Amino acid sequence: MLEINNLTNFIVDKKILSTVAKKVLIGENRETENISLVFVGKKEIKKLNKKYRKIDKSTDVLSFDLSANYKLPTANSYLGEIVICPEVVKEKEEEILRVFIHGVLHLCGYDHEKSKKEAEEMEAKEEKYFLKI
Repeated sequence: MLEINNLTNFIVDKKILSTVAKKVLIGENRETENISLVFVGKKEIKKLNKKYRKIDKSTDVLSFDLSANYKLPTANSYLGEIVICPEVVKEKEEEILRVFIHGVLHLCGYDHEKSKKEAEEMEAKEEKYFLKI
């Protein structure tokens, strides 16, 4: 369900991140999906943000929907990858969990940049899932 790759010195609580992923994916009826989570430094996330979003600055989280590109040989499929920069998030576990939920919701099709209504819906779902932790 969740593969974690930590390329930083940030201490990762894999158990809670797996629990969060499971709760959000079940809540979004995507429990058979697989997600990759990568923790990177400021330089790397800035490069990714510039390459994929044309924004030349560091950000807290990026989501890459890869579901159309990868089908696993099992019944499960690969939803995508979430990249988080703990330095930008300020290394608070609570905030890491919030941006992780935010990233999972992006992979499930939510986009807060489309409209105010969708932004409000996404924010409400983020809060709902965060409160379930």
